[in-house]
Amino acid sequence: MFVPTTPAIPWNDVRTNLWEQGYARLGSLLSGEACEQLRLLYSNQACFRSRVEMARYRFGSGEYQYFSYPLPAPVAALRTSLYPSLVNDANEWTRALSLTGEFPARLDQFLAVCHAQKQPRPTPLMLRYRAGDYNCLHQDLYGAVVFPFQVIIGLSRPGVEFTGGELLLLEQRPRAQSLGHVVQLEQGEALVIATRYRPVRGVRGFYRANLRHGVSRIHSGERFTLGIIFHDAA
Repeated sequence: MFVPTTPAIPWNDVRTNLWEQGYARLGSLLSGEACEQLRLLYSNQACFRSRVEMARYRFGSGEYQYFSYPLPAPVAALRTSLYPSLVNDANEWTRALSLTGEFPARLDQFLAVCHAQKQPRPTPLMLRYRAGDYNCLHQDLYGAVVFPFQVIIGLSRPGVEFTGGELLLLEQRPRAQSLGHVVQLEQGEALVIATRYRPVRGVRGFYRANLRHGVSRIHSGERFTLGIIFHDAA
């Protein structure tokens, strides 16, 4: 299977956007061919550890599957290559919010921390939506150890293979109205988002702005998405 190579991502712009709004576009990380090859894995149960029907748990409508270890090479390559570029900001967010702990420099070191805290199950996942499906606003936490960022990659062509299905982001701010964002991802395009909250500078220092994400209703066709979550699950 094709293994992606991370292109030149404008990390200074990414950091600015993460601090200012809690999400940032990374550009195209996968070719159309790579997206199609990944989508073919969805029907191969040997690649996954579990499958979730969203309606059963009132998460929305649609389904997703968590990959099993060892991860497919493209998924493992993306997870391993993106983590080091995000870890410095993860630690800066931790300090800004006066939280304890330090995220290690490499993904394997961080996963060792997860596993020591009884979070050994892989969390990268693929989601499939069909006409009428949607995903309620939520956070992907899975345990006490949580990395502040995660990456979402579109695997289908909007306007060609599906309509609707925009990514929804909602920031809940203390004593203020919530702020919403709508993002449409092109095939192969990646977006990094805050997993749980972001630091916002106030009069007395930084405070937490809580963020949730979801997907609007699919009007037609079929939409596949790859989720790269860095912390493992309990």
